[in-house]
Amino acid sequence: METRHYLRSEMMPHLLCPGCGHGIVLQSLLRAIASLELDRDRVAVVAGIGCSSRLAGYVDFCSLHATHGRAPAFATGLKLARPELTVIVITGDGDGLAIGGNHLIHAARRNIGLFCLLFNNAIYGMTGGQVAPTTPLGRRGTTAPFGSVEPPFDACRLMTAAGATFVARGISYEPGPLQALCEAGLRHEGFAFLEVISDCPEFYGRYNRLGRGPEMIQAQKRHTATVGPLLARKAVLGPTALPEVPADLRTGVLHREVRPEFARVIRAGTGTSAP
Repeated sequence: METRHYLRSEMMPHLLCPGCGHGIVLQSLLRAIASLELDRDRVAVVAGIGCSSRLAGYVDFCSLHATHGRAPAFATGLKLARPELTVIVITGDGDGLAIGGNHLIHAARRNIGLFCLLFNNAIYGMTGGQVAPTTPLGRRGTTAPFGSVEPPFDACRLMTAAGATFVARGISYEPGPLQALCEAGLRHEGFAFLEVISDCPEFYGRYNRLGRGPEMIQAQKRHTATVGPLLARKAVLGPTALPEVPADLRTGVLHREVRPEFARVIRAGTGTSAP
């Protein structure tokens, strides 16, 4: 499936580091959009600040690069004004769960019809390798040279508790299943949240001696709950590469429910028929 025509050629070459998994995630999203045959003029991508948020500038849709952490707020206003649009929020674990945490949980609480794609690489990759709200205990960053002592967020549990009606998790190692999750999230009526475990070889991998991009991506698979014993024995870098993600990491659709979508509720309350 060719997705190159969804990219802005004038923005190439991109600025992602060699080995970064974000490009794999973007490809899965674009394949999902193509599979669903969405009209690109009716797709809006809203992003904040961070490595993942730079992707909004590379895609040939109606795109908005918002301020740090505020992408869900901008996207909420856009969805209320233009409910017929497919509005996609691209954010990172720092942008979405730190400074943007309040905006994210209230978008979930309202059940606003957005598809939120959160890239989780467990570090602030663009601003110098500081620890993020998702950095595992004991892992190093520029602000925790001896290892983080803060318990990390479980983004999916947080979104479920906040009221998101679709919550899922994928990994950049599996672009096929990731595309299917993107399709399910894009079809969902209400707030759909997809966390994707990606990698940052330049900061997180280097500081924690987890190898380069290929080694880090393969380590993701060894730590999902569905991994088989044969693959689990295939060490790439030895024990130092293994603690990339929790051993019992659950992927797939984790929560789904039916609840009235916020834009429709607002329009019904003001006497305006929803499209």
